[in-house]
Amino acid sequence: MALSEYIKTMLPTVEVDMHNFIKEAGDPDLFDLHKMLSYHMGWEDEESSQATGKRIRPLMVLLTTEAAGGDWKKAIPAASAVELIHNFCLIHDDIQDNSPLRRGRETIWKKWGKAQAINAGDTMFALAHMALARLSETVDASIALSAFRILPKVSLQLTQGQFLDLSYENKNGLSEDDYWPMIAGKTAALLSACSELGALIAGCPPETVDAYREFGYKIGMAYQVYDDVLGIWGDAVLVGKSTDSDLLEGKNSLPILYCIAHSEEFSARWKEGNIRVDEIAYLAGLMEKTGAKEYSLDMSNKLTNEALDILEQAKPRSPTKDTLTELAYLLINRQK
Repeated sequence: MALSEYIKTMLPTVEVDMHNFIKEAGDPDLFDLHKMLSYHMGWEDEESSQATGKRIRPLMVLLTTEAAGGDWKKAIPAASAVELIHNFCLIHDDIQDNSPLRRGRETIWKKWGKAQAINAGDTMFALAHMALARLSETVDASIALSAFRILPKVSLQLTQGQFLDLSYENKNGLSEDDYWPMIAGKTAALLSACSELGALIAGCPPETVDAYREFGYKIGMAYQVYDDVLGIWGDAVLVGKSTDSDLLEGKNSLPILYCIAHSEEFSARWKEGNIRVDEIAYLAGLMEKTGAKEYSLDMSNKLTNEALDILEQAKPRSPTKDTLTELAYLLINRQK
């Protein structure tokens, strides 16, 4: 079955499940909190596929469960939990990055202010743990307990990665060696947890769970590298957020770090800081000329191929194996 068919079958069930949990946040006195969360999830005001996002993380949980020989429906609580954790991160990231747009619409903090947006993100974090707790209704208690231990660990890794990302802004002297630990926490940790949860829920032995976890980790690394490319050369309308921000905010993404190491002109300007809007096109062109775009795309492809080699070791069952492969390539070939 093609990825599109799995999406049509699996994701609506997760969407219903998340709707039910978001309702937990809103009684008659908390109507606005419920509206904020629903808006961020893409269910309020101009609902569209872009507004909801692609739901990659819950899809990874469910596909891995199926590929590992389990019943994907038993993994729905975990799928909802990882998507809610992801959106908790997005709400806070938008505030910290001062980003006005997310998925083509105003971010929560732009509409309701930063204080309420922080609280909305914290609410999403709490709901994620409530969602995962329901896993005890679908799998053995020992598996549910093991799964529940994963979420706090990955939450810590996410905040550690975000700490590094923020601390690297406008910081000189960084190299590619500094980049990999940052994205390992910021992006790869959650996708790694998704595939680990799927294999765990399917009842796989520890060595197979480890293989699926490493598969998700490599996919997450590839995904972030490709996202860095879109952050400079992507189409803002299609990406759903500004593609100027990485340069304007001094983000030390992989293409930027590569160009710092290979272009004296770019390196000198970067060290001065305060990149202007009218410089963006020239600097992006200089980066491409230096080979930063090609290098980053090659690295994203390399990481994806490594992920697929690891997937082979896990011996996933067909046809879900082919669907996971399709998903892996989709993540590094998103519309520019």
